[in-house]
Amino acid sequence: MVLRKIIIENQIPTITLSTPCIFAIKKNSTEINAAYMKNLHDILKKENYKKVKFKITKTQHLLIRAKINGVLGNFILDTGASNSCVGFESVDLFLLEAKKSKTKASGAGATGMTTQLALKNKLQLGSWKDTNFELVIFDLSHVNEALIQHKSKPVHGIIGADILMKGKAIVDYYNHYLYLLKF
Repeated sequence: MVLRKIIIENQIPTITLSTPCIFAIKKNSTEINAAYMKNLHDILKKENYKKVKFKITKTQHLLIRAKINGVLGNFILDTGASNSCVGFESVDLFLLEAKKSKTKASGAGATGMTTQLALKNKLQLGSWKDTNFELVIFDLSHVNEALIQHKSKPVHGIIGADILMKGKAIVDYYNHYLYLLKF
């Protein structure tokens, strides 16, 4: 594998791909960005990445649809959340077997929250699948209350960095796509 650098709006993220190439994108250049993103899609497709569409909500959250154990739900795609999670109220919906956990959760303005774990679940994002997916279960009411206050729809949970790292994720904010490497 050859390491390639992709330069986008003065940032230099690195991704590993099998063919050498360098893209330089000028700030606010729609025509170049569109061409670059098409090339990015073609390159990632050849590298066995799967493309998943997301929407940007009124609150600037990334909203993605996912299936857990075959059941479709709405999730926030959150690169800052260390683990993927669902709310206690979604345990039955997603057919989860909740187990006790000593871990306390924190985030989005809340700390020390009681959690449970659900092991060995099936996750599907678009055509990307993980058949051994672990979920943290905790009280998401504070997240959903904040979304509702801003006239956004509540979510079932959060897709976090655990999945993004497992899938060697690349987020295309310009076209609203998440790319995950098929394994």
